Amino acid sequence: MDDEAQAFVLRSDLDGVASLTLNRPAQFNALSIDMLDALTAALRELASDDSIRVIVLAGAGKAFCAGHDLKEMRANPAHAFQRNLFARANKLMAQLLSQPQPVIARVHGIATAAGCQLVAMCDLALAADSARFSVSGINVGLFCATPAVALSRNLGRKRAFEMLVTGDFVDATEAAQAGLINRAVPLEQLDAEVGRIARAICAKSPAVIAAGKRIFYRQLEMGIEAAYQLAGEAMAANMMAPDAAEGIDAFIEKRPPVWKGA
Repeated sequence: MDDEAQAFVLRSDLDGVASLTLNRPAQFNALSIDMLDALTAALRELASDDSIRVIVLAGAGKAFCAGHDLKEMRANPAHAFQRNLFARANKLMAQLLSQPQPVIARVHGIATAAGCQLVAMCDLALAADSARFSVSGINVGLFCATPAVALSRNLGRKRAFEMLVTGDFVDATEAAQAGLINRAVPLEQLDAEVGRIARAICAKSPAVIAAGKRIFYRQLEMGIEAAYQLAGEAMAANMMAPDAAEGIDAFIEKRPPVWKGA
């Protein structure tokens, strides 16, 4: 990342895992245009980095992410600015979907509005049991329509709509039960749990993980017959890949696989 992007999003790499930390702690990591652009750029850079197998998205300071920067939005009331802002946010959400590496949200504090959307758009989400979630735009006269896209694809329809029209906070236990996050753990165990999941993914074939992620999200938007057609073709193609041959041979021979990555 360039210096300007680095100011908004911090990156650190360890053992195939890249951690991206939203870095506006005084603003509860609100998603200004600069923050949106920096995070999108960081993800795009990682997409072509074969050494990175998993991405962890975290927040600096007390909050994970408090959503869009309302002060910036009010300081720029023109419709053109607002359309540009949400177009950039949409590009970020699309990048999360197309990212070849699985992205894990590490949620240690509040995640509200577009911050809650970020959690929902990550492939996996682990939270401290003290974390809280809301889509609170309705409290300031804004229906969180873009977060609704992510919420309605993670939660049951009625639970998602209740959050959207009340703006109420949901605790981490309820978020896990509703499907917004994978699980909640005590804060002191959060990094260990994130690390455990990241290591499990890193042990698998990166090529198969990337292809599997693409298929997973494509089939979700299809009818069941088309989904099975797509999935069947994908599995047949997967069986032709060197890593499938290596993995099955290793299983039969009772040895660890050595992934070729293609």
